[in-house]
Amino acid sequence: MIPIAKPMIGEEEKQAVLEVLESGMLAQGPRVQALEEAFAEYCGVKYAVATSSGTTALHVALLAHGIGPGDEVITTPFTFIASANSILYVGARPVFVDIDPATFNIRPDLLENAITPRTKAIMPVHLFGLPADMDPILEVAERYGLVVVEDACQAHGAEYKGKRVGGFGTGCFSFYPTKNITTAEGGIITTNDEKIAERCRVIRQHGMRRRYYHDELGFNFRMSDVHAAIGLAQLRKLEQFNEVRIANARYLSEHLRGVVVPVVPEGRRHVFHQYTVRVPDGRRDAVLDGLRERGIGTAVYYPVPVHQQRLYRDMGYNLVLPEAERAAQEVLSLPVHPGLSRADLENIVDAVNELCA
Repeated sequence: MIPIAKPMIGEEEKQAVLEVLESGMLAQGPRVQALEEAFAEYCGVKYAVATSSGTTALHVALLAHGIGPGDEVITTPFTFIASANSILYVGARPVFVDIDPATFNIRPDLLENAITPRTKAIMPVHLFGLPADMDPILEVAERYGLVVVEDACQAHGAEYKGKRVGGFGTGCFSFYPTKNITTAEGGIITTNDEKIAERCRVIRQHGMRRRYYHDELGFNFRMSDVHAAIGLAQLRKLEQFNEVRIANARYLSEHLRGVVVPVVPEGRRHVFHQYTVRVPDGRRDAVLDGLRERGIGTAVYYPVPVHQQRLYRDMGYNLVLPEAERAAQEVLSLPVHPGLSRADLENIVDAVNELCA
């Protein structure tokens, strides 16, 4: 069986965890701080604040920007539901804008039509590891005085015009096991704004600025030193992992037939959290079943756009977003992780080409 994803855990991560366990300092401590400093440096920003997950990173980032009841946040309907749900968590309303069919990312040219007096932020998602088109997004945000919260949960090390994602607005990353690097579970917020960083630290730790003095309502969204120790070891390998993912994706794109392979617009570095193709003409599910029968792990990210999920239907969302809806019927993700061998890649190509012949 060739798995769709595989966490790359080595002796360095195991030893790092043992050192934390032996130290007795298990909760948020020096390893968390070290991970925050190292990840901020990696992303080219001044501050990073570790959290318990990518979802809590998004939640905290929105709260830190003062977004709450009555506000609106523009985002994409073609993403994992946590992107939109984090907006609901703070009492705001997600406003969905359709996607570019080539990149699967939000269409900047549709943003302005979605802005109302209640709009407070734009949340682009760097889906599958490909940066959204940030220049026009930032231009709209600046013109209307909007916050930009980057959902970079799938895009560790992705770049837009030479600049790493997470540094264009307030960035949010996930360290879930299937991501480009993992802490087993965790997340992190990146920012160049000292006040936002401080607000994030307070919110993630029960509203405390000093121990047992609670200035506001906060949450227990902390990362432990055990998780951070894994993350530090993983971060040292991130560029190596990303280069292998990019090479694997290049091989697949050069050899696959009968599917629409991912595009990488000029000036963007795609780090291929997922390698997602389109299978047109209603053949996607048959190809998916055929690959699974041949022992090749595949997945559909995502079979139902957020605005069509029952949760959102029940809240009164009754939208037609044709590109997101068409993508949900055609996308298929293939293995691209660093654990693949050349034989694995050849088997994937042979199976896809046979099924699509």
